Amino acid sequence: MSLVPASIRRLATTATVAAASLLAAPLALAQEPIRIGAFLSVTGPASFLGDPELKTLEMQVEAINAAGGVLGRKLQLVSYDDAGDAEKARTFAKRLIEQDKVDVLVGGSTTGTTMAAVPLAEAGGVPFISLAGAVVIVEPVKKWVFKTPHTDRMACDKIFVDMKARGYAKAALISGAGGFDKSMRAECLKVAGNHGVSIVADETYGAADTDMTAQLTKIKGSGAQAVLNAGFGQGPAIVTRNHKQVGVGLPLYQSHGVASKEYIKLSGDAAEGVRLPAAALLVADLLAAGDPQKPVVTNYRNAFEARHKAEVSTFGGHAYDGLMLAVNAMKAAGGTDKAKVRDAIEATKGYVGTGGVVNMSAGDHMGLDLTAFRMLEVKGGTWSLVK
Repeated sequence: MSLVPASIRRLATTATVAAASLLAAPLALAQEPIRIGAFLSVTGPASFLGDPELKTLEMQVEAINAAGGVLGRKLQLVSYDDAGDAEKARTFAKRLIEQDKVDVLVGGSTTGTTMAAVPLAEAGGVPFISLAGAVVIVEPVKKWVFKTPHTDRMACDKIFVDMKARGYAKAALISGAGGFDKSMRAECLKVAGNHGVSIVADETYGAADTDMTAQLTKIKGSGAQAVLNAGFGQGPAIVTRNHKQVGVGLPLYQSHGVASKEYIKLSGDAAEGVRLPAAALLVADLLAAGDPQKPVVTNYRNAFEARHKAEVSTFGGHAYDGLMLAVNAMKAAGGTDKAKVRDAIEATKGYVGTGGVVNMSAGDHMGLDLTAFRMLEVKGGTWSLVK
């Protein structure tokens, strides 16, 4: 029989439990997962962007966790499908920040959904790495917002450099009604003159349009020497097919917004000869042995295609880069303090990703230059490098 009164025994037990809880608290904190928040257009008209992005994030989070996580902590992906709707994106971004308490945002498949979330990330002080294309995402620079894809302005520059080299001084524009489409059209109009190219026709089409022959017929008679389609989604495939049907007979350029095999499938043989700027990921096997991107894009492509039995796209690559930039920043910051992670992302130098070699700064929250773009051409139903 114990000689210690029951009341004292109970007090001692309570104190022991409390002490044990205090000792366990740091351990529990250390095991708290790092939350990666994502809102992506997995369904809807931009699903060709969001679907490979989500698959990539899931795949990479699993691989990182299998290798021990980040700073001794597992990653937890918290993801919502905004279906390409900006209002849904805003709602999900708010939920991720305020309720799910994520440490970083990696998402925003489109320019529209990204821009809907930008004010929330800025107000909440949460690092946000967008996967969308328009230059407005990072210009002017926003403290908490970064992006991985090449900008629409870069696409215009790369295309006009190629046109000029081929002696095409007069170009026709045709563009869609989406946020990226409108932004790229505006950027191309701004920079064409810098390359000695004049825009002699400027046609547009609606999001629901299924025939652009009227616009292309006008372009055919405009005196243009080449055609540039600023757009993404199914619109560019329709333009490509109509371009052949009308017999425009001019070189056709597309944006990096169609940089996947799906575009070639939707366009059929009309895609033959189409040129566009894109990331090295699409031509991994064609890169020189010493190209610093070759091992990165080859390993990512092989892992994605083995897991999903589907061809890789640059869009999934944007998600890979977004996640790895965040992970590297957390390692550099020594934790998940949001301000320190933000600073570490901005200080990124020499990150070799699927989109290129990233060198960010206080004035550049993308960190890619024009050399990160490869000019591609469709030959024999697949991508080839333009020499």
